[in-house]
Parts: sequence; structure tokens; C-alpha cells
Amino acid sequence: MEKELFDKECREGEYVNPLALRLSPKTLDDFVGQDDILGEGKLLRRAILADKISSLILYGPSGVGKSSIARIIAARTTARFVELNAVSVGVQELRDRIEDAKKYFRAIGKKTILLLDEIHHFNRTQQDALLPDVEKGNITLIGITTENPYFYVNSALLSRSMVFEFKKLAYRDIKKILKRVMEVISAEFGNTRTVILTEEAMEHISKVADGDARKAINAIEIGVYTTPVNKNNEVVYDIRVAEESIQKKVLRYDKKSDEHYDTISAYIKSIRGSDPDAAVYWLAKMLYAGEDPRFVARRLIIACSEDIGNADPQSLVLAVAALNAIEFVGMPEARIILSHATIYASCAPKSNASYMAINDAMKDVEQNGTLDVPDHLRDASLDSETRGHGVGYKYPHDFPANWVAQKYLPVEKVFYNPGINGYEKVLKDRVQKWRDEKKAVFLRQNGKRGNGRVTGEKSF
Repeated sequence: MEKELFDKECREGEYVNPLALRLSPKTLDDFVGQDDILGEGKLLRRAILADKISSLILYGPSGVGKSSIARIIAARTTARFVELNAVSVGVQELRDRIEDAKKYFRAIGKKTILLLDEIHHFNRTQQDALLPDVEKGNITLIGITTENPYFYVNSALLSRSMVFEFKKLAYRDIKKILKRVMEVISAEFGNTRTVILTEEAMEHISKVADGDARKAINAIEIGVYTTPVNKNNEVVYDIRVAEESIQKKVLRYDKKSDEHYDTISAYIKSIRGSDPDAAVYWLAKMLYAGEDPRFVARRLIIACSEDIGNADPQSLVLAVAALNAIEFVGMPEARIILSHATIYASCAPKSNASYMAINDAMKDVEQNGTLDVPDHLRDASLDSETRGHGVGYKYPHDFPANWVAQKYLPVEKVFYNPGINGYEKVLKDRVQKWRDEKKAVFLRQNGKRGNGRVTGEKSF
């Protein structure tokens, strides 16, 4: 009876509800995206089709289908379905609803599915109020959240629930949804007017929506219902309308085009050139165009080793930390983290000595072949006595300042030439001192006869 009343109210209010709600999929076959958890043969799909839903925690960004799946479950299940929002409900009301569920089961013999939207707004005490009844099966909980439940939902509640992550919809999924939107709008208008969605406008909405179907649908709805008809009784939803509707202008930037590579190139060169203003501008352009912030962070990490290196070793640490933070935070706040790391890298002292060192070493290996490892540096764990491995090795920690002159290459080669900026000046002085001392020791050794040992050194 409740379900029939619910369906009747939906039918009567069909053209009053927002377009996104009217377009909410009614069956799994209508659902678009999330194939990794709802595709053919996947666990969640099987459980829904068999009406064997256990307590669920569904999490992920807005507009990706979490609430839609809950409604599909409500339509298919024989259980009673109750929907609450954690923002507006208190512990007492929650307990009252749970008590109702118990009474309903005793009277009708059917369980209750409790949908709790935005469950992350419940504090630990409020979540604990759910735990006994979830464990006893008095209610089947479906918790929905945009936050990571492993940080915001009690571990005891998580252990009694199946957790499914919903991801941003793919670009192709948004386009598929928009085509369905146009079919529904055309059917609603009937012969009264024609709606034309240009391909350019559809492309723009699909990209800017950034995997959020609700955002894309709302942009179509506001544009269609506010754009006046032309003399041919047509509503033309073109790129101008699309820009206004989604509040974002078209930017000449394609992730597969030259503009993509040109912009990231300008970003890196601005960092290399120590211009934080230019670097932040190119960063803003990429993020505005929908560039993956992780792509930018990865390139920043490379730049911190290639162009800054040991002139400021902390730049690499900060860039890696930025990438980790982006994974945790996501957009739009990730822009702040990227700006932080970009400005630090731009203002850091510069050196490409580490980059040049590995390039020169790789070139040497390619052109001259590889050198054999000297016996005193070889692994001495096996047959050291018969093969001579490790014999003569000097353990640096047995010497003052934890350093001793010793050959680590069979022939002398220099690849690392530290610069004079930042911390690398310290390294330059240190490395040069070592090289000078090593050269002096080897010259003295070569001038001696016999065992070639230097006074005060210890052989190993």
C-alpha cells in the first residue's frame, strides 16, 4: 500500500520535480556507469536482482548514482523502505524509526531498509545508536556519503556492512545521459516546441560536468527552460547557452591536442625560470580546462628533480606530498595544494646537476659498455676467501668523519657537477673536498712500492 501511494505521488508530481529526479533510472538496465560494481555478474547487481541486500555503505562524489541505486533497490525490494537525512534527523527520531521497523516486522513479517543519506554528518554517538539493530538485523542500513567512510564511519558499522565506492562518471557516460535527457525533454514538449542541442554544447557540458550527472542535467534543464524559442518555434541550446547554464566558458584546451602539451610545457618552463606568477597562471588554465590534477602533480615531481634537485631537496618531498594530498582531498581543494607546491618549486634555487649526472652516466654506459665491479666492492657473503670478493674493502664508518679514500669505479669518471645555488653549494664544497683528498691519497699510493698502504689507513 505504501509503495502504491509513493508511486501515485510520483506520477502526479512528475512534471513538478527537477529534471534530474524525473530522469533518475528506474531499473538497473537504465543505470549508466559504475560497471565495476554494477556490471553484469557483479556482486552488488546480483544482490539487488535477488533482493538479498545486506547493509550497505555507498560512497563517492556527487551526481554519480548513489541515490539512484537506493531508489532502484526501493523499487525492487519487498522490504519496507524508509529514507532519512543525517543532517536533519536526531538520535531520538532514529530510534523511533527503528522501533517502527521492529513493529512492522512483527505485524507484517517484512524487514525495513533504512536509507540514511549523508551519514558522515552523524557523530560517533549517533552512529553507535544504529549498531545494535544493524547487527541484529532489525534494519538493513544503506548509508550514503560523499566522504571516505573509512574516516567518517565507525569501524564497527563498516565491518557489518558491504562498502562500495562510486566513482566519477566517464565522459562517455555523461554524453549518454544527456542524449536521454533530450529524449525526455522532447517527449515532454511534444509538438509545442522543438529543442536542438548542438554537438559543441553537448561536448562542453559533458566535459565541464566532470563526471557529475546531476550537474550536467541541471545545466541542460536551466538552459532549455529559460531560452526563448526562435521564429521556427525552436529552442536552440548552443555553446553560448551552455556556457551560461554551467557557468563556465569554453576554453581552447584538449587533453589530446597540442594545447595540452604546450600548456604543461609553459608550466614547467615557468617553474624552471623561477616565475611563480606565470607558473600559477598555467596551472589555473589547466585546472579550469578540467586537466587531471594528478597529471600536473606528476610533472611537478619530475621538475623538482630535473630543475631543482639538490639545490633544494625539500622541493621533491613537497611535490610528492602534494600528489598524496591530492589523492586524499580531490578537486576543487586540490588546486590550493598544487598552487602551494608550484610556488615553492618556482621560488626554489635551481640546479639540473642531478639530471645531467644520470644523463651523462647513461650515455657513458651506452657508448663505452659497462664496467666490471671491482673485487673489493663485490658481495662477500659467498666464497669470499676463494674468489677474493670483498677483500680490501674499507668500511667508511671505521674512519674519522665516516669517510675514507677508496675506489668505487675501476676508472675515474665524473658525472655529478654540483651547482652553486642553495643547498647544492654545500654539496659542491663537500664533494670537491672528497675528490681532492681521494686524488692526493691515490697519488701517494702510486708513488710507493710494496703493498701500497698509506700510514694511518686500515685494510679490509
